[in-house]
Amino acid sequence: MKRLLSYRIANLQGQGARDYQEDSFAFANALDVTLIKQMGLLAVVADGMGGMEGGKPSSELAVKTLVSDFENMDRRRDLSGQLAESARKASSKVYDLIGGRGGCTLAACIIFQEMMYFVSVGDSFIWLFRNGELIKLNKDHNRKNEIYLESIREQSMDPQPGRNHFEAAALTQFIGMGPLDDIDMTVYPLPLKDGDTVVICSDGVGGSLTEAEAIASLTGKTADMVCLAMDGLIKEKNNQYQDNYTALVIQCGY
Repeated sequence: MKRLLSYRIANLQGQGARDYQEDSFAFANALDVTLIKQMGLLAVVADGMGGMEGGKPSSELAVKTLVSDFENMDRRRDLSGQLAESARKASSKVYDLIGGRGGCTLAACIIFQEMMYFVSVGDSFIWLFRNGELIKLNKDHNRKNEIYLESIREQSMDPQPGRNHFEAAALTQFIGMGPLDDIDMTVYPLPLKDGDTVVICSDGVGGSLTEAEAIASLTGKTADMVCLAMDGLIKEKNNQYQDNYTALVIQCGY
């Protein structure tokens, strides 16, 4: 009989230098091996947009929508597409709640039958740590990336205009803006392997840690140790503008 991967999970969350915690997150089926086999494991992080209206209610509503939809997904159909449908529904609900005056980013994955499906909207991170290498699986929906893509189409391939743009970090897609034009998602499911670690995190983690720091954290023997290492590095940096930060860690193994 084929051995099935098991999943060890942990999470970290901190307020940083912000006055409020506006990130929300959830796991579904994380502690039930039978449900993981039957329905899969869901991990979702939503980062409320600081400085705008309703960051926390937006992120809470987005997470609640994905968790609710996950329970009713058809496991015989493409799960990435169904995640994208759920993200669109979440954006519509948040728009109705906030009226376009605020919102959140979203990053989520489903692990089902040892395959990973993901969606992302905004600038949160989805990392895969495999064989000592850190791979960012999703793209950023921000002005910097948009300008760089424009330079590629113009064949200049110059990233500097985007990096130096005064609105480089401005989001071009977010949950709550109304209809979403661009949802990043898996075209084909990603097969997971023994030893892989998946991290879903807000930019308060991904934008704070260097690649070397993230890799050093991810060498922890347990998911809890990974979270403690990341949290310790962020606190050690003591950035006066440190954003709220949240990370969900999933270690895959036999």
